[in-house]
Amino acid sequence: MTATDTLAAYAARTLSPVELLTAVVERAESIEPSVNAFAEQWFDQAMDQARQATDRYARGTARPLEGLPVALKEEQPIAGHPLRDGSMLLRDNVADVTHPIVDRIVAAGGIVHARTTTPEFCAAGFTHSDLWGVTRNPWSLEHSSGGSSGGSGAALAAGTAMLATGSDIGGSIRIPAAFNGVVGFKPPYGRVPALPPYNLDHYCHDGPMARTVADCALLQNVIAGHDPRDPVSVPAPPPIPPYPGSLKGRRVAVCVHLGDYPVEPEVAAATWDAVSALTEAGAVVEEVELPWRRADIMRAAWAHYGAIFGPIIAEEMAAHGDGVTRYVHDFLDRGLKAVAELGFYGALKIESQVHADLARLFERFDALLCPASGTPAFLAGEDYVEMPLVVDGVRLDHNLEAPLTVPFNLASRCPVLGVPSGRSARGVPTGVQVVGRPYDDHTVFEVGAAVTAALPWYAGESWRPAL
Repeated sequence: MTATDTLAAYAARTLSPVELLTAVVERAESIEPSVNAFAEQWFDQAMDQARQATDRYARGTARPLEGLPVALKEEQPIAGHPLRDGSMLLRDNVADVTHPIVDRIVAAGGIVHARTTTPEFCAAGFTHSDLWGVTRNPWSLEHSSGGSSGGSGAALAAGTAMLATGSDIGGSIRIPAAFNGVVGFKPPYGRVPALPPYNLDHYCHDGPMARTVADCALLQNVIAGHDPRDPVSVPAPPPIPPYPGSLKGRRVAVCVHLGDYPVEPEVAAATWDAVSALTEAGAVVEEVELPWRRADIMRAAWAHYGAIFGPIIAEEMAAHGDGVTRYVHDFLDRGLKAVAELGFYGALKIESQVHADLARLFERFDALLCPASGTPAFLAGEDYVEMPLVVDGVRLDHNLEAPLTVPFNLASRCPVLGVPSGRSARGVPTGVQVVGRPYDDHTVFEVGAAVTAALPWYAGESWRPAL
């Protein structure tokens, strides 16, 4: 069931929050040993909340997310609870503050029944760590769930959460959305409040993940908007409604390679299936080229990561010892090298060109469609530090070069919705990104709804993981 269908069933008294949570818990107990999406489980506490939610429906006082099981990414702190970021260095760390979106989800009646896994320090496009082990893709256990919000993506695909949260500094919402066949939204910078000092990093975005576009909008409507704890947070737009799928009068650009990003043929074919969906919905779609070089995009990103996250990781290593994974070492080395060679100002110059290119595109188009990743899901447990990652015959230097997500962290004010586009020969899904004008959240949901409404694999019986 979708979250929106579940709320309707609750209101009609044909399903209770206790019945739904019981089914979710039974599912989790059955498949969690294989998928490993949860870093923490709060099933007993959640059942108490489900009983209270049932009472609220009886009294007519139900809130927007009343009785829906929501899995929270462990990176988002909850006061008094562990905050480990997938790192053995932080295995005894306890948060002393609660993230604003956690407060909002709980206040809206969401039932937090689990927290989800991440790679160490959220520093990868896959999810495995020495602390939590390997999180696997429910469609194929040989494959990764993506990262860094891989636990959230896997939980949604596996049916162990109705809604989930993620965060995104280089595609960490959109990569697992694509790999797991779910929906994820990278809001524009400041739309969803965060905590200092990370709220001041314009690459950083907390956002919703769900199984459908309407469900993703449901959660986004709850977590968006200004919070006094975050002075750079901006007001929420009008609530995002369910969109019927019509795009008459809309103009959408499609760019399969974003310059020179390699894209495997089946990913490109699925992207053109999404284009057909948009055309059927009434949109005018035109193929475009963007003058981007993957190497330049990544140089800017590495300089940014080195300047912001390099000191954070180095500080933890200095305090707790050098017990991090080799992919974190690699991440740190690349970032610090880019800072030395390019500098933060050099990164901003590349970033400004990305903004300028998109500004010209959005003079003619309402949205941009492109793949979320050039390849379907990575292999589970592989960090690609020594083993090369090859996409359409191109050997890539790092796992974050395979997704086509990083450019839109540079262009941080653009909202981006990741939606499924098909299923690959490997048995795992593919996905596309819908990119909008700065702060035009509604249009990306409108276009994304049209894509998912027209692709039968997503809406029909074939949308079932193997587990």
